[in-house]
Parts: sequence; C-alpha cells; structure tokens
Amino acid sequence: MLSAIDIIRKKRDRGILTPDEIKFMINNYTAGKIPDYQFSAFLMAVYLNGMTKEETSALTNTMLYSGKVIDLSEIKGFKVDKHSTGGVGDKTSLILAPLVALAGLNVPMISGRALGHTGGTLDKLESIPGFNVNLNLRQYKSVIKKHGCVMIGQTPDIAPADKVIYALRDVTSTVESIPLITASIMRKKLAEGIDGLVLDVKTGSGAFMKKYEDAVALAESMFNTAVSFNKKVAVLITSMNQPLGTHIGNLLEVKESVEILRGADVPDLNYVTFMLAGAMLFLGGKAGSAEEGAEIIKNLTGEKAVKKFAEMVKAQGGDPAYVTDPKSHPKAKFKVEVKAGESGYVKAIGTFSIGIASNSLGAGRLTKEDKIDPLAGILFYPKIGDYVASGEVIAELHTNDKKKIQEAEKITSASIDFFQIKIKKDKLLVKTKYSV
Repeated sequence: MLSAIDIIRKKRDRGILTPDEIKFMINNYTAGKIPDYQFSAFLMAVYLNGMTKEETSALTNTMLYSGKVIDLSEIKGFKVDKHSTGGVGDKTSLILAPLVALAGLNVPMISGRALGHTGGTLDKLESIPGFNVNLNLRQYKSVIKKHGCVMIGQTPDIAPADKVIYALRDVTSTVESIPLITASIMRKKLAEGIDGLVLDVKTGSGAFMKKYEDAVALAESMFNTAVSFNKKVAVLITSMNQPLGTHIGNLLEVKESVEILRGADVPDLNYVTFMLAGAMLFLGGKAGSAEEGAEIIKNLTGEKAVKKFAEMVKAQGGDPAYVTDPKSHPKAKFKVEVKAGESGYVKAIGTFSIGIASNSLGAGRLTKEDKIDPLAGILFYPKIGDYVASGEVIAELHTNDKKKIQEAEKITSASIDFFQIKIKKDKLLVKTKYSV
C-alpha cells in the first residue's frame, strides 16, 4: 500500500519513483488528503535530488490529466502560446498576444501568478479593474474565437493539481527545480489546445536559472516534452541580467505594455518581445523565420494593436479605458526617487534584488496569503553599459505603504555595480532552438 511517508523517504534517499507513486502524491495532495507540510517535504526532496526523464514525464502526464485537456479544433487557424520562465519587468505576454492575434494566429494563454521575485501575468491583468482571469471553458473558447487572444488562469477544470502546487512552491523555496518547472509549465500549456509553443527561458541575475547551463538544461527538458506531445516548439534563451523595460509592478507594467503597443521604442523590451512574437509567427507559418516574423510584428504596432488589446480586456470584463487611456490610471500615494551615490558605467545589476524590492513595496507576495497592491512597484532606468552620474535618478519607488519605502530604497541603491571603464551592452538573445 502506498503512503506519503514512504514516497517522501524514497525520494529523500535518491530513489527513483514509479508513475504510480508520483500519481499518488499529486492526486492525493490535490484532493486535500496530504497536508501542506508533507507535500512541502516531497517538493524539497525533488528539489534536492532531481528527477529522471521518466519521472519528469510521469509527473507532467499526471498533472496534465488531473483536469481537462481543451479541444480547440472548432476554432480555425493555428493556435500558439508563449511562456516565460519568469523575470523582473517581463511583460512580454501582454504585448505580444494582441500583436500575434492581429497577425492572424490564435493565442490561447493560461498564465500564472507572481512566483518568488518575479511578476505574474495574472496579477498584472487583475490590476485592470474588472478583468476576469477565471473564465470557464465556454467563455474561454468564445473570447479566443471572437478576438484571437485570451488570457486566463488555472481553473479547477484546467489545472487543478498545478494551481495548488504552484502556490506552495512559491513559499517553500522549491521554485528552481527543473522537473517541477517543466511539469508545471508543460501541464498548463499542453492543456490549452495549442498547436505550437514558444518558450522564453531566462538566464542571469534576475532569473530562476541564473547559470547558463541550468537554463539550457531546463530549455532542453521543456523542448523534449513538447516534442513528445507532437507540438511545434521554439526555445529562446534570453538574458535576465537587468529588468526588462523600465516598469516593474502590476499596473505600471500594463502602462508600459500599452506604450509599446502604441509604438514606443524601449529597445530591450521591444527586441525580446518582437523576437518571441516572431517565433510564434514562424511556428504558425506566417513568416519564414523568427527574424522575419519580428519585423511583421513591429509593423503592426499602433492604434490597431491598442484596440485589439482593449477588445480582449473588455471581453474579459475589464475596463478598456485602462488600455486606451493609461494616463487615467490611479497612482500610489507615495513616490520616492532613488539617486546614484557614485558615477560610472553600469557593470552589473542585481536584478533579483530589484524584484525583491518591488515585492517589498507591495507588488508581490512574501507569504501565500499576502494581497498584492496593483499600484506598487519601481521604475528602474539604468541598463548595463549606461553611464550614470552621481546624484542622477536611477529609480522611482511607488507604494501605498510609507513604512515599506526605507528598506526598498536601500535594496535598490545597492543593486548597481559601477565600473570606470565603458562596459558592453548585455546580449539579450543568448540561444535559440526550433523543432521546425
């Protein structure tokens, strides 16, 4: 007879779990029969000792079939999604979904919440008043059929196992595990009804996979899993050595996303977003390469792109004025400027620390039960290679809780390493791999 204690002990002692043992742990935790403290021990054992390819496949399969796998065959055209492993200021999904839909592909997205120091797409969307990320499957299909893009969260129908495990990983320091990340991501994506998937695997100081070799291992794990399910897939390994764009925090990131859709030039954010979207067009047969697709996407920015995003927001119950008129956004009660204490070229940025500082202002969760302040966050300006003069404003802190400012200010001030010799700009796109 299977028992949680025996399975935890087996994995603790570096044993290889059977599919039945994995299924027992996942299904019983989801059903509430295994308490948080035991499943936390299981997660930590997996984190410390890893899983074989076979275990990872069994974990993904169990989580996939813990709920419904959506059938979108009634919707004409290629269905493609994008997933990022998480970063600071990474708002690419909000930008590329309406743009790729404008280019003629369907973009059904099941997204996640903030995890650790990173932001979550669902939290960003919910900073728009009324936006409903909890659509049922009928509504999900209706929005994608009418507007070409939809963004929802893990519902009881779609991802029951992953939803509860995801929240527990966030507060037990078990986020950076390749098997757990692979199963969590691929479970959601394979359930969406997609034909193709673009994976953005982050590496660097603000990524979960800080070491390049770890990012490659995760990319290969997810790539192989997608191929085994007969999906077209592209993997782009991108840098997270600095925040992406300048806006960090939920409504702040919505604002910057709209600016990009309208045609603003934020070089690092534009490049990464357009290359990811270009890869989606390539998989969907709308471009001969990701680079060609990126050019197509770039030329789609403007009022039509803003309108497409606003249509999706309205269809999901949100206030479209937050897209069409971001100047009307409410602002946090307190705004504090952070200035450089010395001059020099930016050699390195503690991107992880910036994410923590943003969370401490209220933009993320420090415990499972914390509520997010949609107005909190940071505007962070310098990029690696920039020259910064002493006394120059490097960041703005936004919060509704004055008591949170001092610690965030200290973290932000200490996040930049200066050098007196000019530094090269950070390479944004590190590696690519396509299944087609």
